[in-house]
Amino acid sequence: MPAPSEIVTHKPTRPPPGHSSFVPGKAPQRDILLVPYDPRWPATYRLLADRVRDALGVRVLALDHIGSTAVPGLAAKPVIDLTLVVADPSEEAAWLTDLETAGFELVVRETWWQQHRALVHPEPRANLHVFGPDAAEPVRQRLFRDWLRTNPDDLARYQDAKLAAAEAANAAGEHVMQYNARKEQVIHDIYDRAFRAAGLL
Repeated sequence: MPAPSEIVTHKPTRPPPGHSSFVPGKAPQRDILLVPYDPRWPATYRLLADRVRDALGVRVLALDHIGSTAVPGLAAKPVIDLTLVVADPSEEAAWLTDLETAGFELVVRETWWQQHRALVHPEPRANLHVFGPDAAEPVRQRLFRDWLRTNPDDLARYQDAKLAAAEAANAAGEHVMQYNARKEQVIHDIYDRAFRAAGLL
């Protein structure tokens, strides 16, 4: 279990000098598309979760629906975000090949940040984030999701920030990482309110 100090620490905006988050040949997406909340998204998550569990079995230590598609009423990119916890993300031979066979493709490897990996799935579209048992990010993701589900003012504030960031990023020809940076301050503010409510700050 991560320490409270790790849970409240925000991810660095940029990778270390000389590093890229993306594996060779991969790059962040452009043309940010946000759509209204779709009530079919929870069922799509369950389909994808079954695919992951069928591929990995007992190697799945935890699996969650996170991100904007997990928050009813929130506009989102029509891409399901899942977070998977495995025993050791750095031991890719123990889990990656089976996920690739199930249709997932590795696109992000951030060894310097909680050993994070991210895979994409083409249809239904999904991002699968992989962490280890001691990583703080899965805890943060669940906390943020649950806070938005129960705090309509922050949900509205976040949706406004997402829509404004998407409009500005698309107008400037930016990619998804730059879109994320545009809404970062609002995200941090919401996180900090959730942390205080949970007694972490």
